[in-house]
Amino acid sequence: MKLTSSLVWLRRDLRVFDHVALQQALLASEKVYCVFVYDTTILDALPRRDRRVDFIHASIAEVAAELAQLGGHLITRHGDPLAEIPALAAELGVQAVFCNHDYEPQAMARDATVAHTLEAAGCKFYSYKDQVIFERSEVLSQTGGVFSVFTPYKNAWLKKLAADPSVLAPYNIEPHAARLAPAPAGAPPLPTLADLGFEPSNLAELKIPTGMSGAAQLFEDFLPRIADYNVARDFPAVKGPSYLSIHFRFGTLSVRHLVRTVLDLQERGGGGEGAAVWLSELIWREFYAMILYHHPHVAASAFKPAYDAIAWETGPEADELFAAWCEGRTGYPLVDAAMLQLNQTGYMHNRLRMVTACFLIKDLGIDWRRGEAYFALQLNDFDLASNNGGWQWASSSGCDAQPYFRIFNPVTQSQKFDAQGKFIRRYLPQLKSLSDKEIHAPWDAPRMLAPDYWPPVVMHDAARKLTLERYEVVKKPVA
Repeated sequence: MKLTSSLVWLRRDLRVFDHVALQQALLASEKVYCVFVYDTTILDALPRRDRRVDFIHASIAEVAAELAQLGGHLITRHGDPLAEIPALAAELGVQAVFCNHDYEPQAMARDATVAHTLEAAGCKFYSYKDQVIFERSEVLSQTGGVFSVFTPYKNAWLKKLAADPSVLAPYNIEPHAARLAPAPAGAPPLPTLADLGFEPSNLAELKIPTGMSGAAQLFEDFLPRIADYNVARDFPAVKGPSYLSIHFRFGTLSVRHLVRTVLDLQERGGGGEGAAVWLSELIWREFYAMILYHHPHVAASAFKPAYDAIAWETGPEADELFAAWCEGRTGYPLVDAAMLQLNQTGYMHNRLRMVTACFLIKDLGIDWRRGEAYFALQLNDFDLASNNGGWQWASSSGCDAQPYFRIFNPVTQSQKFDAQGKFIRRYLPQLKSLSDKEIHAPWDAPRMLAPDYWPPVVMHDAARKLTLERYEVVKKPVA
Protein backbone atom coordinates (compact mmCIF):
# COMPACT_ATOMS: atom_id res chain seq x y z
CA MET A 1 0.00 0.00 0.00
CA LYS A 2 1.28 3.43 -0.93
CA LEU A 3 2.02 5.73 2.00
CA THR A 4 0.84 9.31 1.85
CA SER A 5 3.91 10.56 3.70
CA SER A 6 6.89 9.21 5.60
CA LEU A 7 9.92 10.40 7.54
CA VAL A 8 13.53 9.29 6.98
CA TRP A 9 15.63 9.44 10.15
CA LEU A 10 19.33 9.91 9.33
CA ARG A 11 21.89 8.61 11.83
CA ARG A 12 25.12 6.86 10.75
CA ASP A 13 24.30 7.46 7.07
CA LEU A 14 24.97 11.13 6.39
CA ARG A 15 24.64 11.14 2.62
CA VAL A 16 22.03 11.54 -0.13
CA PHE A 17 23.10 8.78 -2.51
CA ASP A 18 23.03 4.97 -2.46
CA HIS A 19 20.96 5.21 0.73
CA VAL A 20 18.70 2.25 1.45
CA ALA A 21 16.20 3.81 3.85
CA LEU A 22 15.82 6.96 1.77
CA GLN A 23 15.25 5.03 -1.44
CA GLN A 24 12.77 2.66 0.21
CA ALA A 25 10.82 5.59 1.65
CA LEU A 26 10.74 7.34 -1.72
CA LEU A 27 9.49 4.20 -3.46
CA ALA A 28 6.77 3.64 -0.85
CA SER A 29 5.58 7.20 -0.25
CA GLU A 30 4.01 10.14 -2.03
CA LYS A 31 5.93 12.60 0.16
CA VAL A 32 9.16 12.05 2.12
CA TYR A 33 10.55 14.23 4.91
CA CYS A 34 14.11 13.87 6.22
CA VAL A 35 15.39 14.58 9.74
CA PHE A 36 18.61 14.47 11.70
CA VAL A 37 18.49 14.60 15.49
CA TYR A 38 21.42 16.07 17.39
CA ASP A 39 21.18 13.49 20.16
CA THR A 40 21.62 15.13 23.55
CA THR A 41 21.96 11.75 25.26
CA ILE A 42 25.29 11.47 23.42
CA LEU A 43 26.29 15.11 22.99
CA ASP A 44 25.82 16.21 26.60
CA ALA A 45 28.71 13.99 27.75
CA LEU A 46 31.18 15.29 25.16
CA PRO A 47 33.74 18.09 25.55
CA ARG A 48 32.59 21.40 24.09
CA ARG A 49 35.29 21.29 21.42
CA ASP A 50 34.71 17.87 19.91
CA ARG A 51 36.00 17.13 16.41
CA ARG A 52 33.27 14.55 15.81
CA VAL A 53 30.51 17.08 16.45
CA ASP A 54 32.33 19.48 14.15
CA PHE A 55 32.51 16.74 11.48
CA ILE A 56 28.83 15.85 11.85
CA HIS A 57 27.82 19.52 11.72
CA ALA A 58 29.76 20.10 8.47
CA SER A 59 28.47 16.86 6.96
CA ILE A 60 24.87 17.72 7.85
CA ALA A 61 25.26 21.06 6.05
CA GLU A 62 26.27 19.16 2.92
CA VAL A 63 23.34 16.75 3.27
CA ALA A 64 20.96 19.71 3.65
CA ALA A 65 22.41 21.43 0.56
CA GLU A 66 22.15 18.25 -1.52
CA LEU A 67 18.55 17.64 -0.44
CA ALA A 68 17.69 21.25 -1.29
CA GLN A 69 19.20 20.83 -4.75
CA LEU A 70 16.97 17.79 -5.26
CA GLY A 71 13.93 19.76 -4.14
CA GLY A 72 13.83 18.44 -0.58
CA HIS A 73 14.63 19.74 2.87
CA LEU A 74 16.47 18.54 5.98
CA ILE A 75 14.73 19.02 9.32
CA THR A 76 17.02 19.11 12.35
CA ARG A 77 16.13 18.58 15.99
CA HIS A 78 18.21 18.88 19.16
CA GLY A 79 17.14 16.54 21.94
CA ASP A 80 16.49 12.92 22.89
CA PRO A 81 15.40 10.87 19.84
CA LEU A 82 13.07 8.84 22.06
CA ALA A 83 10.93 11.96 22.30
CA GLU A 84 11.93 13.90 19.18
CA ILE A 85 11.17 11.26 16.52
CA PRO A 86 7.65 10.33 17.72
CA ALA A 87 6.84 14.01 18.27
CA LEU A 88 7.99 15.00 14.77
CA ALA A 89 6.18 12.04 13.20
CA ALA A 90 2.97 13.18 14.89
CA GLU A 91 3.56 16.82 13.94
CA LEU A 92 4.04 15.91 10.27
CA GLY A 93 1.28 13.30 10.28
CA VAL A 94 3.50 10.69 8.61
CA GLN A 95 2.42 7.07 8.36
CA ALA A 96 5.91 5.57 8.72
CA VAL A 97 9.46 6.30 9.85
CA PHE A 98 12.32 4.81 7.81
CA CYS A 99 15.94 4.43 8.96
CA ASN A 100 18.99 2.21 8.57
CA HIS A 101 20.14 -0.33 11.15
CA ASP A 102 22.54 0.59 13.93
CA TYR A 103 24.05 -2.49 15.58
CA GLU A 104 25.33 -1.10 18.89
CA PRO A 105 23.40 -2.37 21.95
CA GLN A 106 22.30 1.09 23.12
CA ALA A 107 21.24 2.07 19.61
CA MET A 108 19.20 -1.12 19.18
CA ALA A 109 17.47 -0.46 22.51
CA ARG A 110 16.76 3.13 21.41
CA ASP A 111 15.30 1.98 18.10
CA ALA A 112 13.12 -0.66 19.78
CA THR A 113 11.70 2.00 22.11
CA VAL A 114 11.07 4.46 19.27
CA ALA A 115 9.44 1.73 17.18
CA HIS A 116 7.16 0.77 20.08
CA THR A 117 6.13 4.40 20.68
CA LEU A 118 5.45 5.00 16.99
CA GLU A 119 3.47 1.81 16.50
CA ALA A 120 1.35 2.59 19.57
CA ALA A 121 0.42 5.82 17.77
CA GLY A 122 -0.39 3.98 14.54
CA CYS A 123 2.88 4.86 12.76
CA LYS A 124 5.03 2.14 11.20
CA PHE A 125 8.80 1.81 11.75
CA TYR A 126 11.02 0.33 9.04
CA SER A 127 14.77 -0.27 9.34
CA TYR A 128 17.23 -1.56 6.73
CA LYS A 129 20.76 -2.85 6.28
CA ASP A 130 22.99 -0.10 4.89
CA GLN A 131 26.37 0.36 6.63
CA VAL A 132 27.66 -3.16 5.91
CA ILE A 133 27.53 -5.67 3.06
CA PHE A 134 26.56 -8.58 5.30
CA GLU A 135 25.09 -8.22 8.77
CA ARG A 136 24.06 -10.08 11.89
CA SER A 137 23.45 -13.71 10.86
CA GLU A 138 23.98 -13.44 7.11
CA VAL A 139 27.42 -15.08 7.21
CA LEU A 140 27.29 -18.34 9.15
CA SER A 141 29.26 -21.58 9.24
CA GLN A 142 28.12 -24.60 7.25
CA THR A 143 26.40 -25.87 10.40
CA GLY A 144 24.60 -22.58 10.90
CA GLY A 145 26.83 -21.39 13.73
CA VAL A 146 28.26 -17.95 14.40
CA PHE A 147 31.93 -17.57 13.50
CA SER A 148 34.40 -16.62 16.20
CA VAL A 149 37.53 -16.87 14.04
CA PHE A 150 38.14 -14.32 11.32
CA THR A 151 39.65 -16.33 8.43
CA PRO A 152 36.76 -18.80 8.06
CA TYR A 153 34.35 -15.85 8.38
CA LYS A 154 36.21 -13.98 5.67
CA ASN A 155 36.19 -16.98 3.36
CA ALA A 156 32.45 -17.46 3.89
CA TRP A 157 31.89 -13.71 3.39
CA LEU A 158 33.74 -13.73 0.05
CA LYS A 159 31.94 -16.90 -1.05
CA LYS A 160 28.56 -15.36 -0.24
CA LEU A 161 29.43 -12.19 -2.15
CA ALA A 162 30.56 -14.19 -5.19
CA ALA A 163 27.28 -16.13 -5.09
CA ASP A 164 25.16 -12.97 -4.92
CA PRO A 165 26.92 -9.84 -6.23
CA SER A 166 23.54 -8.10 -6.36
CA VAL A 167 24.09 -7.09 -2.70
CA LEU A 168 26.42 -4.40 -4.08
CA ALA A 169 23.73 -2.84 -6.30
CA PRO A 170 23.21 0.87 -5.57
CA TYR A 171 20.01 2.28 -4.08
CA ASN A 172 19.49 5.26 -6.36
CA ILE A 173 17.79 8.38 -5.06
CA GLU A 174 17.64 10.88 -7.93
CA PRO A 175 14.99 9.07 -10.06
CA HIS A 176 12.55 9.41 -7.17
CA ALA A 177 13.64 12.81 -5.80
CA ALA A 178 10.39 14.52 -6.86
CA ARG A 179 8.75 12.91 -3.83
CA LEU A 180 11.03 14.72 -1.38
CA ALA A 181 9.07 17.19 0.75
CA PRO A 182 10.21 20.77 0.07
CA ALA A 183 11.15 23.21 2.80
CA PRO A 184 8.08 24.77 4.40
CA ALA A 185 7.71 28.55 4.38
CA GLY A 186 9.72 30.09 7.19
CA ALA A 187 11.77 26.93 7.84
CA PRO A 188 14.50 27.77 10.37
CA PRO A 189 18.14 27.67 9.25
CA LEU A 190 20.41 24.83 10.29
CA PRO A 191 21.66 25.22 13.87
CA THR A 192 25.15 26.60 14.37
CA LEU A 193 27.68 24.84 16.58
CA ALA A 194 27.00 27.53 19.17
CA ASP A 195 23.27 26.77 19.00
CA LEU A 196 24.16 23.18 19.91
CA GLY A 197 26.37 24.31 22.79
CA PHE A 198 29.67 23.54 21.04
CA GLU A 199 32.71 25.47 19.85
CA PRO A 200 34.75 24.92 16.67
CA SER A 201 37.50 22.32 17.10
CA ASN A 202 40.76 22.12 15.15
CA LEU A 203 39.04 20.04 12.44
CA ALA A 204 39.55 22.71 9.75
CA GLU A 205 43.14 23.31 10.81
CA LEU A 206 43.80 19.57 10.45
CA LYS A 207 42.29 19.73 6.94
CA ILE A 208 40.12 16.67 7.53
CA PRO A 209 37.72 16.48 4.55
CA THR A 210 34.10 16.32 5.71
CA GLY A 211 30.83 15.10 4.26
CA MET A 212 30.07 13.16 1.11
CA SER A 213 32.49 15.25 -0.96
CA GLY A 214 35.27 14.67 1.58
CA ALA A 215 34.77 10.91 1.46
CA ALA A 216 34.77 10.94 -2.36
CA GLN A 217 37.94 13.03 -2.40
CA LEU A 218 39.78 10.67 -0.05
CA PHE A 219 38.70 7.54 -1.92
CA GLU A 220 39.76 9.06 -5.24
CA ASP A 221 43.13 9.87 -3.71
CA PHE A 222 43.49 6.36 -2.29
CA LEU A 223 42.68 4.30 -5.38
CA PRO A 224 46.01 5.02 -7.17
CA ARG A 225 47.80 3.96 -3.94
CA ILE A 226 45.72 0.91 -3.09
CA ALA A 227 48.09 -1.58 -4.75
CA ASP A 228 50.75 -0.73 -2.15
CA TYR A 229 48.37 -0.74 0.81
CA ASN A 230 49.46 -4.18 2.06
CA VAL A 231 52.96 -2.83 2.74
CA ALA A 232 52.51 0.93 3.14
CA ARG A 233 49.75 0.60 5.77
CA ASP A 234 52.26 -0.46 8.44
CA PHE A 235 54.46 2.63 8.33
CA PRO A 236 53.03 5.69 10.13
CA ALA A 237 55.33 8.17 8.36
CA VAL A 238 54.11 6.94 4.95
CA LYS A 239 50.84 7.89 3.25
CA GLY A 240 49.54 4.34 3.26
CA PRO A 241 45.98 4.20 4.66
CA SER A 242 42.82 5.42 2.98
CA TYR A 243 41.99 7.78 5.90
CA LEU A 244 38.32 6.92 5.34
CA SER A 245 37.60 5.53 8.81
CA ILE A 246 35.71 8.60 10.04
CA HIS A 247 33.61 8.49 6.88
CA PHE A 248 32.77 4.84 7.52
CA ARG A 249 31.76 5.82 11.03
CA PHE A 250 29.30 8.49 9.96
CA GLY A 251 28.17 6.99 6.67
CA THR A 252 29.24 9.81 4.38
CA LEU A 253 30.26 7.07 1.95
CA SER A 254 28.56 3.96 0.60
CA VAL A 255 30.34 0.73 1.50
CA ARG A 256 28.62 -0.89 -1.49
CA HIS A 257 30.16 1.68 -3.84
CA LEU A 258 33.62 1.19 -2.35
CA VAL A 259 33.54 -2.59 -2.54
CA ARG A 260 32.06 -2.49 -6.04
CA THR A 261 34.81 -0.14 -7.21
CA VAL A 262 37.63 -2.21 -5.74
CA LEU A 263 36.26 -5.49 -7.11
CA ASP A 264 35.94 -3.89 -10.54
CA LEU A 265 39.55 -2.73 -10.28
CA GLN A 266 40.65 -6.28 -9.43
CA GLU A 267 38.65 -7.75 -12.29
CA ARG A 268 40.52 -5.45 -14.66
CA GLY A 269 43.84 -6.72 -13.30
CA GLY A 270 44.55 -3.76 -11.01
CA GLY A 271 44.81 -3.23 -7.30
CA GLY A 272 47.65 -5.68 -6.67
CA GLU A 273 47.91 -7.36 -3.26
CA GLY A 274 46.94 -4.13 -1.57
CA ALA A 275 43.35 -4.19 -2.82
CA ALA A 276 42.77 -7.67 -1.40
CA VAL A 277 44.25 -6.65 1.95
CA TRP A 278 42.14 -3.48 2.08
CA LEU A 279 39.01 -5.47 1.31
CA SER A 280 40.02 -7.83 4.11
CA GLU A 281 40.10 -4.85 6.49
CA LEU A 282 36.52 -3.99 5.52
CA ILE A 283 35.56 -7.59 6.29
CA TRP A 284 37.23 -7.28 9.73
CA ARG A 285 34.91 -4.31 10.34
CA GLU A 286 31.86 -6.44 9.57
CA PHE A 287 33.25 -9.35 11.60
CA TYR A 288 33.53 -7.18 14.71
CA ALA A 289 30.03 -5.75 14.13
CA MET A 290 28.69 -9.32 13.92
CA ILE A 291 30.54 -10.31 17.11
CA LEU A 292 29.08 -7.35 19.02
CA TYR A 293 25.58 -8.18 17.80
CA HIS A 294 25.76 -11.85 18.80
CA HIS A 295 27.87 -11.35 21.94
CA PRO A 296 26.81 -7.99 23.42
CA HIS A 297 28.61 -8.85 26.67
CA VAL A 298 31.90 -7.92 24.96
CA ALA A 299 31.00 -4.24 25.38
CA ALA A 300 31.90 -4.57 29.07
CA SER A 301 33.58 -7.97 29.49
CA ALA A 302 36.06 -10.27 27.83
CA PHE A 303 34.84 -12.36 24.91
CA LYS A 304 36.67 -15.24 26.61
CA PRO A 305 35.29 -15.23 30.20
CA ALA A 306 38.49 -16.70 31.65
CA TYR A 307 40.27 -13.45 30.87
CA ASP A 308 38.03 -11.52 33.26
CA ALA A 309 39.94 -13.24 36.09
CA ILE A 310 43.13 -11.32 35.28
CA ALA A 311 44.23 -9.05 38.13
CA TRP A 312 45.09 -5.68 36.60
CA GLU A 313 47.21 -3.01 38.25
CA THR A 314 45.18 -0.54 40.32
CA GLY A 315 45.79 2.26 42.78
CA PRO A 316 47.68 5.58 42.59
CA GLU A 317 50.77 4.16 40.85
CA ALA A 318 48.64 2.52 38.16
CA ASP A 319 46.68 5.75 37.76
CA GLU A 320 49.90 7.68 37.23
CA LEU A 321 51.09 5.15 34.65
CA PHE A 322 47.75 5.42 32.88
CA ALA A 323 48.02 9.21 32.87
CA ALA A 324 51.55 8.97 31.44
CA TRP A 325 50.23 6.73 28.68
CA CYS A 326 47.28 9.03 27.92
CA GLU A 327 49.50 12.11 27.82
CA GLY A 328 52.32 10.59 25.75
CA ARG A 329 55.08 10.63 28.37
CA THR A 330 55.94 6.96 28.86
CA GLY A 331 59.53 7.40 27.72
CA TYR A 332 58.96 5.12 24.71
CA PRO A 333 59.06 7.44 21.67
CA LEU A 334 56.81 5.50 19.30
CA VAL A 335 54.16 5.05 22.00
CA ASP A 336 54.36 8.70 23.04
CA ALA A 337 54.30 10.04 19.48
CA ALA A 338 51.25 7.89 18.73
CA MET A 339 49.38 9.13 21.80
CA LEU A 340 50.25 12.73 20.95
CA GLN A 341 48.95 12.16 17.44
CA LEU A 342 45.69 10.89 18.93
CA ASN A 343 45.34 13.76 21.39
CA GLN A 344 46.16 16.46 18.86
CA THR A 345 44.28 15.12 15.83
CA GLY A 346 41.76 12.49 16.93
CA TYR A 347 43.43 10.03 14.56
CA MET A 348 45.86 7.22 15.20
CA HIS A 349 47.55 5.04 12.62
CA ASN A 350 46.33 1.43 12.76
CA ARG A 351 49.75 -0.09 13.47
CA LEU A 352 50.15 2.35 16.34
CA ARG A 353 46.74 1.46 17.76
CA MET A 354 48.10 -2.06 18.22
CA VAL A 355 51.42 -0.86 19.64
CA THR A 356 49.91 1.58 22.15
CA ALA A 357 47.20 -0.86 23.24
CA CYS A 358 49.68 -3.66 23.77
CA PHE A 359 51.95 -1.31 25.73
CA LEU A 360 49.17 -0.24 28.09
CA ILE A 361 47.99 -3.79 28.69
CA LYS A 362 51.19 -5.82 28.64
CA ASP A 363 53.87 -3.34 29.66
CA LEU A 364 51.88 -1.33 32.19
CA GLY A 365 49.50 -4.10 33.27
CA ILE A 366 46.44 -1.86 33.03
CA ASP A 367 42.94 -3.11 32.23
CA TRP A 368 42.23 -2.91 28.51
CA ARG A 369 38.83 -1.34 29.25
CA ARG A 370 40.53 1.83 30.51
CA GLY A 371 42.39 2.19 27.23
CA GLU A 372 39.29 1.35 25.22
CA ALA A 373 37.37 4.12 27.01
CA TYR A 374 40.15 6.64 26.38
CA PHE A 375 40.20 5.82 22.68
CA ALA A 376 36.40 6.12 22.62
CA LEU A 377 36.71 9.65 23.96
CA GLN A 378 39.50 10.73 21.60
CA LEU A 379 39.03 8.93 18.28
CA ASN A 380 37.30 10.80 15.47
CA ASP A 381 36.33 7.44 13.98
CA PHE A 382 35.22 5.82 17.25
CA ASP A 383 33.08 2.78 16.51
CA LEU A 384 32.13 0.55 19.44
CA ALA A 385 32.45 -2.76 17.60
CA SER A 386 35.80 -2.02 15.95
CA ASN A 387 37.31 -0.28 18.97
CA ASN A 388 36.26 -3.08 21.30
CA GLY A 389 37.43 -5.73 18.85
CA GLY A 390 40.83 -4.09 18.53
CA TRP A 391 41.35 -3.75 22.27
CA GLN A 392 40.25 -7.30 22.97
CA TRP A 393 42.60 -8.47 20.24
CA ALA A 394 45.49 -6.66 21.92
CA SER A 395 44.57 -7.98 25.36
CA SER A 396 44.21 -11.54 23.98
CA SER A 397 40.74 -11.71 25.54
CA GLY A 398 38.80 -11.41 22.29
CA CYS A 399 37.78 -13.82 19.58
CA ASP A 400 40.64 -14.69 17.26
CA ALA A 401 42.98 -12.48 19.32
CA GLN A 402 46.76 -12.57 19.45
CA PRO A 403 48.08 -15.16 21.97
CA TYR A 404 48.63 -13.70 25.43
CA PHE A 405 52.33 -14.49 25.25
CA ARG A 406 52.73 -12.40 22.09
CA ILE A 407 53.91 -9.11 23.53
CA PHE A 408 55.00 -6.29 21.25
CA ASN A 409 58.38 -4.82 22.08
CA PRO A 410 57.85 -1.06 21.66
CA VAL A 411 61.50 -0.50 20.72
CA THR A 412 61.66 -3.13 18.01
CA GLN A 413 58.26 -2.02 16.69
CA SER A 414 59.72 1.49 16.44
CA GLN A 415 62.88 0.28 14.71
CA LYS A 416 60.89 -1.78 12.23
CA PHE A 417 58.06 0.60 11.34
CA ASP A 418 59.61 4.05 11.85
CA ALA A 419 63.25 3.20 11.21
CA GLN A 420 64.30 6.78 10.43
CA GLY A 421 62.22 8.24 13.23
CA LYS A 422 60.26 10.50 10.86
CA PHE A 423 56.96 9.94 12.64
CA ILE A 424 58.54 10.24 16.08
CA ARG A 425 60.21 13.56 15.23
CA ARG A 426 56.90 14.98 13.97
CA TYR A 427 55.36 14.70 17.43
CA LEU A 428 58.46 14.71 19.65
CA PRO A 429 60.67 17.51 18.30
CA GLN A 430 62.77 17.36 21.49
CA LEU A 431 64.26 14.13 20.09
CA LYS A 432 65.22 15.61 16.72
CA SER A 433 68.92 15.76 17.60
CA LEU A 434 69.10 12.01 18.22
CA SER A 435 70.38 9.76 15.47
CA ASP A 436 68.11 7.36 13.65
CA LYS A 437 69.51 4.61 15.85
CA GLU A 438 69.25 6.45 19.17
CA ILE A 439 65.75 7.82 18.71
CA HIS A 440 64.02 4.50 19.42
CA ALA A 441 65.51 4.13 22.92
CA PRO A 442 66.69 7.56 24.12
CA TRP A 443 67.69 6.24 27.54
CA ASP A 444 70.66 4.61 25.85
CA ALA A 445 71.74 7.94 24.34
CA PRO A 446 73.62 10.69 26.22
CA ARG A 447 70.93 12.49 28.22
CA MET A 448 72.04 15.94 27.11
CA LEU A 449 70.84 15.07 23.61
CA ALA A 450 67.24 14.81 24.85
CA PRO A 451 67.02 16.81 28.09
CA ASP A 452 63.27 17.45 27.79
CA TYR A 453 62.25 13.83 27.32
CA TRP A 454 61.08 11.40 29.99
CA PRO A 455 62.85 8.28 31.22
CA PRO A 456 60.92 5.05 30.53
CA VAL A 457 58.15 4.44 33.08
CA VAL A 458 58.88 0.68 32.95
CA MET A 459 61.55 -1.50 31.41
CA HIS A 460 60.05 -3.76 28.79
CA ASP A 461 61.87 -6.98 29.69
CA ALA A 462 60.82 -6.82 33.33
CA ALA A 463 57.27 -5.84 32.38
CA ARG A 464 57.05 -8.77 29.99
CA LYS A 465 57.86 -11.23 32.77
CA LEU A 466 55.18 -9.73 35.00
CA THR A 467 52.64 -9.96 32.17
CA LEU A 468 53.35 -13.64 31.58
CA GLU A 469 52.79 -14.22 35.31
CA ARG A 470 49.62 -12.11 35.27
CA TYR A 471 48.17 -14.14 32.40
CA GLU A 472 48.89 -17.49 34.08
CA VAL A 473 45.35 -17.33 35.49
CA VAL A 474 43.82 -17.90 32.05
CA LYS A 475 45.38 -21.35 31.92
CA LYS A 476 43.78 -22.45 35.19
CA PRO A 477 40.46 -24.32 35.05
CA VAL A 478 37.46 -22.27 36.11
CA ALA A 479 36.08 -23.48 39.46
